[in-house]
Amino acid sequence: MKVRFGIVGLGLMGSAHARTLLEGKIPRAVLSAVCDLDPEAAKRFPGVRAFTKSDDLYRSGGIDAVLIAPPHYAHVPEGIAALQAGLHVLVEKPLAVHKADCERLLAAHRPGRQIFAEMFNQRTDPLYAKLRELIQAGDLGELRRIQWTVTDWFRPAAYYKSSGWRATWAGEGGGVLLNQCPHNLDLWQWLFGMPDAVRAFAGFGRYHDIEVEDDVTAYFIYRNGTTGVFIASTGEAPGTNRLEVAAERGRVVIENGRISFTQNEVPMSEFSRDTKGAFEKPPAREVEIKIEGKAPQHVGVMKNFVDAILDDAPLLSPASDGIRSVELANAMLLSSFASETITLPLDSARYETWLEDRIAESKAKIPGAIRPT
Repeated sequence: MKVRFGIVGLGLMGSAHARTLLEGKIPRAVLSAVCDLDPEAAKRFPGVRAFTKSDDLYRSGGIDAVLIAPPHYAHVPEGIAALQAGLHVLVEKPLAVHKADCERLLAAHRPGRQIFAEMFNQRTDPLYAKLRELIQAGDLGELRRIQWTVTDWFRPAAYYKSSGWRATWAGEGGGVLLNQCPHNLDLWQWLFGMPDAVRAFAGFGRYHDIEVEDDVTAYFIYRNGTTGVFIASTGEAPGTNRLEVAAERGRVVIENGRISFTQNEVPMSEFSRDTKGAFEKPPAREVEIKIEGKAPQHVGVMKNFVDAILDDAPLLSPASDGIRSVELANAMLLSSFASETITLPLDSARYETWLEDRIAESKAKIPGAIRPT
């Protein structure tokens, strides 16, 4: 058996996924159809059945699954239509622009009857998988502080001028948090869970002439006392990508493609309580962590999606997880704009109203989308 794929949206990512399928990189999968409003886009894939209306694709009977990759706001209406048509669905990130739309999309899913996943390809990275393994095995003990500086998302002014919808509230629904950082925010919640409160400070057009955020610093608070700092920007060069986790049993750092673990011989709180020396600190040693193989990235997620359809394999990135990264992004934006600490779960209706006000003020020039809302 082979899974017959359709792809909706033939932009950068949609076209890349189409080539992946055509090149036979996904076992037991075939590209059967593509769909884009622009009929010229499909000409890049001769021999593949083409549509300009997604509803026609969903009703065609020629596909088993659809990969949804149009602009952000189209993810929800397209996802709902595909799920209601009984198809298996793999959606590009983000799941939606805001939490309320995530809830609407997830409500259309019929678990047990169809597979619904999201393209969180960073979950395939063995560095983050190893950190998750260390945390879940208890090797780090209780987490105390988390800091992720991810400012290597530099984008020049030309990037934002390339499309009228880019970096606008009406076109993308946000900036660095909704475009570049969904993977980082997904990994945060996948590794550490959701915080209980968020206080953030965002620069709206700090480095570029745009209306959305291109610089964010956020403080996360957990009920057990763990704290986190998340820093992201598209205006810094050369930028940094460093994740540091301080825990009772030591410190883990992921940076420059490697992971390091400095392990305390005695948990730090225990040592602090028992030591007699006023300036002593726990003895520590470097633990070698071997990482084998490279991350299969998008190919890995697509293979897992096919395996889930044909073999009932557990999903690496179920769509139901996608609401969490969106909620974190929404909470940071609302916190900064309202100058207040936002408790989680986020009031999705409040954020939707806030975003609608920003959209009403937006200067976006949008030529059209697969299914505009």
